[in-house]
Amino acid sequence: MKKPKKSFFRITRKTLRNLGILGYSKKDNVFGINPLIISIIYIGITLGLAAVARKIVKLIFGDSERLAKHLILEFIATIELCAACYELIIIADNWGISSYALFLFLLTVWWGTQWEEATACPYNPLEDVLEGGKNTKTAILTVASQLVGALVTFKYVQVLWSLELVETHIDKAYDDCTADLQVDMSVGALIEAIATCLCRLVSRLLSETDATYGNYFDAFFGTMMVVAAFNFSGGYFNPALATSLKLGCDGNTFLEHVIVYWFGAICGSVLAVFIWKSNLFQNIIANMKPKSE
Repeated sequence: MKKPKKSFFRITRKTLRNLGILGYSKKDNVFGINPLIISIIYIGITLGLAAVARKIVKLIFGDSERLAKHLILEFIATIELCAACYELIIIADNWGISSYALFLFLLTVWWGTQWEEATACPYNPLEDVLEGGKNTKTAILTVASQLVGALVTFKYVQVLWSLELVETHIDKAYDDCTADLQVDMSVGALIEAIATCLCRLVSRLLSETDATYGNYFDAFFGTMMVVAAFNFSGGYFNPALATSLKLGCDGNTFLEHVIVYWFGAICGSVLAVFIWKSNLFQNIIANMKPKSE
């Protein structure tokens, strides 16, 4: 009875090794597992916890439009975004920009189906204020909830990384981070502004025209913008995300961080609002919409 069991495990192990799942150093990787698998599992855990948290919030508040519900959902979405992107840094550092882009695209598609009204991005409430969809007090509280979520995220990530289950997480929980800005501050701010503006215009256009597979096109375009800016500013296009991942890192002063990742992105967002509302752009949108019978 024992011989078939032993043979089964040998076959299974050999198959997993051939698939690249096992076969790594057991000294630095639990069970000799591929470190990428652990990164994927950590991201999956984060998405799962966030999904459960959202369900709990909706059970408590129901269909209520209370501000508290909105703020909690923004807080959850921001932690989910930032925690997943911490792990994407590990993926980018060890498996390259292509793997990073693939996972970012898939995550963006997922978030587009899960977050509903949450954005996890500070310039979205500002856009709502400019367009009259939200009052200033609500916008400030929304940004505050996002910022708190961004700042506490690393405590959660630190718990996972401190386990050091694989070699790519060794010393990461307590290691000093380095800035991603590889260009002059003004150039970095311009990159973040232009890319944010383009991303917001494309996102609005796809939503307004109700484009088929719009969520996928939006995710693809955003991912390509991130990849294009990756070796220059890091391609964050989100002040809360940049604050969570890079505030206080070696290589940037506080002022540089604020100007590039806050001022730059917000300027791009505001510019997108004015371009969107211009007569020229509205005429273009009208011509793109299907004609009614």
